This record gives sequence, structure tokens and C-alpha cells, in this order.
Amino acid sequence: MQDLIHAIVMGIVEGLTEFLPVSSTGHLILTGELLGFKGERAKTFEVVIQFGAVLAVLVLYWKRFLKLLNFRMGKDSGLNALHVALAMVPACTVAVLMHGFIKAYLFGPQTVLIGLVAGGLLMIAADRSRRKIVSEELDDITYTQAFVIGCFQVLALWPGFSRSGSTISGGMLAGASQKAAAEFTFIVSVPIMAGASIVDLLGSKEYLVKEDVLLFLVGLLAAFIVAMIAVITFINLMKRLRLSYFAYYRFGLALLFFLLML
Repeated sequence: MQDLIHAIVMGIVEGLTEFLPVSSTGHLILTGELLGFKGERAKTFEVVIQFGAVLAVLVLYWKRFLKLLNFRMGKDSGLNALHVALAMVPACTVAVLMHGFIKAYLFGPQTVLIGLVAGGLLMIAADRSRRKIVSEELDDITYTQAFVIGCFQVLALWPGFSRSGSTISGGMLAGASQKAAAEFTFIVSVPIMAGASIVDLLGSKEYLVKEDVLLFLVGLLAAFIVAMIAVITFINLMKRLRLSYFAYYRFGLALLFFLLML
């Protein structure tokens, strides 16, 4: 029963934070520390419940994903698969080359603390930059902007930096509106997260045992439900809240990490 409670709590944390610019990895590590839910089994569980968050975006944006197949070159072609591919290339390349190093040395409370603070500073810089918005809506994003966002997504390979935080910041610095950058982040997250999760699961397949099926399903379902609510809420918040507000929250979380490590 205790394991199922842990699964629900971790699933809620994953669903709530995966698409917010606050670092889901940081929250999961901190929550795992507080619950005593750690080790290789817990890491495998965290990978599995990410699929719940991925599924939530697929359900909410299924029409948009179908439109991605409408590939046309040109300035007014609207968002398509090439935008997503350009945004994926930088992070995928670095991830393949440095996967072992990242897993061995960058997943821990200390590195997450650094990522939280550094990512927060980037978000404040993007929020306060005097940029000209040239892409107000999702379909206005250009191929160049998509690639620039992809370059910023490389920063998310550092745990705590936040994939959504780095890509939204990159999009804003490249001239996209905060809302358009956030929606593009959701779209790009699906292939990136799905691919990364599959790679991680293949490397942790010895920890996928039938005794944990219920545990993993409960966590995945909790992440799916909460992520759907979080995505809808976040898009509405992006119309009213500045990105800096999320950065200040990250600083508070970093302080909590620091106190926990003491």
C-alpha cells in the first residue's frame, strides 16, 4: 500500500511539473528523497510515468499532430514536421554523444540545484529582453526559430535546467511570443520524451518486473490525468503571468534543495 501511495504522489508531481518551466526532474528527485523512494527501481518508475505526461499532450493536441504531416515549404506553411525535426536535432545529437556521462554524473541533488538557479536566470533574461515579437501564434514560428529553440533545448540535458524552461526562453529570445513558445515546447516534448524514455527503459529492462506492473500503471495514470490539467492551466497562465514568476519559484525550490542537502 505504501508503494502505491508513493506511485500516486510521484505521478502527481510528474504530471504537474513536466510541462511547467520548474524542472520535473528536480521535483522528482526532491520528492523521492523526502519519500525515501530511491534507487534503480525508482529511476525506472520515473521513466515509465513520463509516458503518462506524453500521452496527455497527444490527447490534447492530436489534431495539431495530424497537421504536422501536412509538410510544405515556405514562410506561410504553418507548423509542420520539419519544425519539430529541426528543434530535435541539437538535443538528440548531444544526448547520443553524452548519454553515459549525463546519467553517470549529472543526476543528483547538487547538479539539480545548479540547474534550477541557472535555468531561472535564463528565464529572467528572456523575460526582460527587449525583443521584437515576430511569431505571435504557434503557426508563425519559422524554421530558424525552431532550430534556435532546439539549441536551447540542449541545456535541458542538465537535470534541473528544465526542458520547458530552456525552450520557452529560447523561443522568446528568438522572437516568439511567450504563449507560442510554450505551445511549441509541448509539441516538441512528445518525440523527445518518448525517445529518451524508450532508451532509458531499454537500459533498465532488468528492473521491469511483473510485480511492479500495478505500481507503474498507477503512477502513469496519475501523471496522465494531472498533466492534462496542468497543460491546459499552463497555457492560460502564459497569457497572464510573466516567465520570471516561475524563475522565482525555482530559486525557492533551489533553496529547499540546499537545506535538504545540509
